[in-house]
Amino acid sequence: MKVIIAAAQTGGHINPGIAIANKIKQENKNAEIMFIGTTRGLENDLVPRAGFELKTIEAYGINRKISIENIKNMLRTLRGFSETKKIVKKFNPDIVIGTGGFICGPVLLAATKLKIPTMLHESNAFPGVTTKILSGKVDAVLLGFEDAKPRLPKAKKIVITGTPTKVRKIKLSQMQKDKIIKELGLRIDLPIVLIFGGSQGARTINSCLIEIIQKKSNSNYQIIWASGQKQYDIIKNDLKELKIDINKIQNVKILPYIYNMEEMMNLADIVISRSGAMTITEIAKCGKPAIFIPFPFATENHQEYNAKVLENVEAAKIILDKDLNVETLSNTLNEMLKDKVKLLEMGKNAEKVAINNVEDKIYEEIKKLVKL
Repeated sequence: MKVIIAAAQTGGHINPGIAIANKIKQENKNAEIMFIGTTRGLENDLVPRAGFELKTIEAYGINRKISIENIKNMLRTLRGFSETKKIVKKFNPDIVIGTGGFICGPVLLAATKLKIPTMLHESNAFPGVTTKILSGKVDAVLLGFEDAKPRLPKAKKIVITGTPTKVRKIKLSQMQKDKIIKELGLRIDLPIVLIFGGSQGARTINSCLIEIIQKKSNSNYQIIWASGQKQYDIIKNDLKELKIDINKIQNVKILPYIYNMEEMMNLADIVISRSGAMTITEIAKCGKPAIFIPFPFATENHQEYNAKVLENVEAAKIILDKDLNVETLSNTLNEMLKDKVKLLEMGKNAEKVAINNVEDKIYEEIKKLVKL
């Protein structure tokens, strides 16, 4: 089997593509897989690191504002389409799969022109512009959330598969929990709140947490906080100006990045984060109550729609970015922490949204199109 996967820019698009590629390789060791991306995104690191070939083209997102730069980007994307068609024709795949984002436009359109079977995976609850445009052209659309289905009325075929993720629910023994907590320099007798804003961090959330630390508002809970690689030094300096050593904060452990997210997610009592599709999927898988602060500049406000997937089943609370401050965050958090029974219910409600055997479901749809 020969497969092309279009995935670019963010981990939320690229990691599902890599998970699908790994599943194909697991089922078909002789499969040839090529990724197509841009020269500007995380795919240039993540795809080669995962052991797959990457071809890059010029492609840009659709911007509704009329400007010279936007016109230039449209012309570049048209050139990218021509280049893509050559790549696809030469590789001659059995199927072309897109995992969301504007890169899917030129790649999947090229495949449809060449009469090659096509599949699109959309991980967000509110599909993006590219997905909406392509949904009526590709052979199948796979969705991460049921909520997205009514928003794609022109799709030929829709299958709810869920979104692939490495993070799973694991049962940590008390001994394992205590060991991890002690290694972090934290106490074993207080609830743990896991906080992160994505791989790049979230400045609004970070600023709020600095104030919580300054006011010592977290005496009844502990924080494990992934600040983001780029923001760690900024936070360290901000704390230094307040005469606070980043490595010696009571009830707080600050890390640039969390590499063992599965372990940390399963350890936490509550998760506070942005609401990208991957994050929602992981929280649901682990059955954790959450507080979401959706990224306000996400395309078509899709992060708020993602967050509502868990809010609607009473598994999460939402605080809009514009409303985020020490008071709103502390009040919401303390309200949740004081009712342990309700907290357990929220976690169970989150699990109801989780979809199991995601990679198997996706591979079954690939087989149908390739006619294996």
